[in-house]
Amino acid sequence: MEDPTPAENQEALRLIRSHTTSPIAIGEVFNTIHDCRALIENQLIDYVRTTVVHTGGISHLRKIAALAELYQVRTGSHGATDLSPVCMGAALHFDVAVPNFGIQEYMRHTPETDAVFPHHYSFADGFLHPGEAPGHGVDIDEREAARFPYERAYLPIARLEDGTVWNW
Repeated sequence: MEDPTPAENQEALRLIRSHTTSPIAIGEVFNTIHDCRALIENQLIDYVRTTVVHTGGISHLRKIAALAELYQVRTGSHGATDLSPVCMGAALHFDVAVPNFGIQEYMRHTPETDAVFPHHYSFADGFLHPGEAPGHGVDIDEREAARFPYERAYLPIARLEDGTVWNW
């Protein structure tokens, strides 16, 4: 059962846990080990769904996984298309490195995204394989990326006209 309550309403998970035997997964919005520490220590979840980019990288995510391992909580990294192929490559390498790996969420990216970020990971028969390429196995095709310029009318305004983020 994924996100049966907003992750911030952690006490509700105690009630849900007492009324179901379904495995509970939550945490794609967690940023630090402290966001999920009580849930793990009280065994209110079965899968912690943090991501590499939300938790400060692979090193911090490994700390979360190590704590979770002590309480028989598995990892179940978020892998929706709001995260880039770079994040998926990093997640797959994280997955194969932790003993309490549980499941990896995976949604295919658009063909345009795959063209901009050529990658060596693959999905077949219900399994993701990280591939054999060095690093995370994901590259960027800058020529292909240039086909998709930043459009002010479509995307939120994140920078000023001159490219800066602050009007000094």
